[in-house]
Amino acid sequence: MRNMTILIFCVSMLVIAYSIFSSKIQTDLPLETLLEKSVQYVGAPYPHNLGFYGKGIKIAIIDTGVDSEHPDLNGRIIGGYDFINNDYIAEDTNGHGTAVAGIIAANGKLKGVAPEAKILAYRVSDTGNSVSSDLIVQAIHKSVEDGADIINLSLGVNRTNNKIEDAINDAIKKGVLVVAAAGNSGPELGYIGSPGRDPHAITVGATYNNITSSLVATLDVSEKRFQVLPMVGIVPLSQPFTSEIVFGKYGRVTDLATLDVKNKILLVERGSDTKDELLYFSIKEKNAADAGARAIIVYNNEPGIFLGDLNNKLEGPAYKPQIPAVSMSKEDGQALLSTLQNRTTGTIKTFYHPDFVSFFSSRGPVSPFYIKPDLVAPGVFVNTTSIQARYNLTSGTSFAAPHVTGAAAILLEKNPNLTPDQIKSVILSTSEPVSDTFGTLFPQEVSGAGRLNITRAFDANLIIEPSFAIFDLSTFSKSQTLQFKVTKINQSNSISQIKIIPDNSVVKFDHWFDGTTLFVKADLGEQRVGEYQANMVISDKVVQRIPILVRISDGSIDISKNKSQLNFKIESQKKWTYSKISVFNDDGRLIDSVSITPTSSKSIDVSKTGNYWIQADVITENGTMSLYNSISIDSENNNLFVIGIPTQALIILGGTFGIVTLVGLVIRRK
Repeated sequence: MRNMTILIFCVSMLVIAYSIFSSKIQTDLPLETLLEKSVQYVGAPYPHNLGFYGKGIKIAIIDTGVDSEHPDLNGRIIGGYDFINNDYIAEDTNGHGTAVAGIIAANGKLKGVAPEAKILAYRVSDTGNSVSSDLIVQAIHKSVEDGADIINLSLGVNRTNNKIEDAINDAIKKGVLVVAAAGNSGPELGYIGSPGRDPHAITVGATYNNITSSLVATLDVSEKRFQVLPMVGIVPLSQPFTSEIVFGKYGRVTDLATLDVKNKILLVERGSDTKDELLYFSIKEKNAADAGARAIIVYNNEPGIFLGDLNNKLEGPAYKPQIPAVSMSKEDGQALLSTLQNRTTGTIKTFYHPDFVSFFSSRGPVSPFYIKPDLVAPGVFVNTTSIQARYNLTSGTSFAAPHVTGAAAILLEKNPNLTPDQIKSVILSTSEPVSDTFGTLFPQEVSGAGRLNITRAFDANLIIEPSFAIFDLSTFSKSQTLQFKVTKINQSNSISQIKIIPDNSVVKFDHWFDGTTLFVKADLGEQRVGEYQANMVISDKVVQRIPILVRISDGSIDISKNKSQLNFKIESQKKWTYSKISVFNDDGRLIDSVSITPTSSKSIDVSKTGNYWIQADVITENGTMSLYNSISIDSENNNLFVIGIPTQALIILGGTFGIVTLVGLVIRRK
């Protein structure tokens, strides 16, 4: 029975993926279980065995409240506020906040990541279905007033909210780390809203988990790779299966009667062409297996992909799936169908993949100036606490974020003088690289720096700021050198090796170390317009990684300054007629924008000191291109520095990590 409920839960994840970020708490549908995997999988037992449990760290959970009577959370809650009832008892009647709290600080039957941390509970929603942005802002401010060290925000809105982000930035400036869930609106790009889109918060997406249900599937047809999802309850393959693909209409017995499908892969369409006929996935799978097929692909009857479930009440407990069943989008299904007359052969593979980024996890980019999410953590099939003394298995980025929050608490206990930016640097640089179903690293707008690894973060000796690097090169700017501030937590250790991988003919890298500053230089090798990802790997006590993006364009922005005025010049290989120039501060806020042409120009005032990013949207004879640059105005004499990366915030936010080839899914949620 327990297995059945877990399987049914998978279907509910589609609902989760559609529900978040329209001014809602990230609602997820929990089911009871007694399993526990995620805390161990991210490496929390290592610091626990050394006596670090987050003791002395206060964590604010801004959510639906927390069940203070849960036996695993008894004594963990030391304060907070109920903004719904306007009192000091933030009791959870929904379960979402209690689930978040358990992952962070459960200390009973379950052990959270930081089981000795203390919780400040702030209730900003009673139903888990909606939340006021004003209440979020009030709760952030009160968290700071109440002495929180870390704020966990497993909630959000589906747009940019400057008030929320102002409150986050204020908290961080006062030394309070903010961790936010990315949201459950993937796999389409660009659906991270506030607070997850804030450049200074740590934004967390969701991977699968270290349990047997973490199955993924691949389909290769000739030179093309199709995105498929394994259906809930499938029979996994022990090894890849290759065979001819044949089309069986809707998978009815009559559809297959005249077909030879023995030892082949059957492609069928979802649903039926007969009114009121219910062709469950289990019926299609059973008919295919009975006809001798070795696997079945069901493509959608409407745009997008879907997650199918082989379990239904009609079949009952006697039904046992016999062959692998996967789903495919309508677009891919029709494309595959059009090739079958040429006797098409395909290879299906199913395998265990705990670090696969969940299809519901929201992706970036959210801005042309920085990347989101920052990293990923287990957010599928996570066991945690619930109201009424229960334990639930639940999924969503809401439950990935508290893993990172707990990790930050352990790091703060070990090194209480670390700033929010330094904690972020350690957690991101020690994360584990994660790859897609084909072994290719996920692009940063999907997985950020990688999956949380607390063991490595705990042992890390280097604080490398910034945590990302973005180079903008062109024939007008063929070389760029960026700086990284390197701080050693333990002065007795030294950097043993630095390398940048992969190296290629398009971009050549060099690096050198001068005291506490690491210089990295990128030289343009070939003028191939596009975006290229790499990693700087630094070996000290542990291996730490800095993701790098190189953007190569057909032009550049030159910046000059006259008193407080910035002036701009476009250099382009293409004839251009118009450009909109926009200047943003390092919070990602638009300062001003002007229009220029090759024969006329306007200035933008930046009298305040600080870091700024410049974007030029240029209309050329071949279309529109976007160019980027960064500047810093110092605090003493208002000097202008046209730079690659002068400070941590500027580097992290120096540009988008771009749209690198994403194994994309277009999901139609129901």
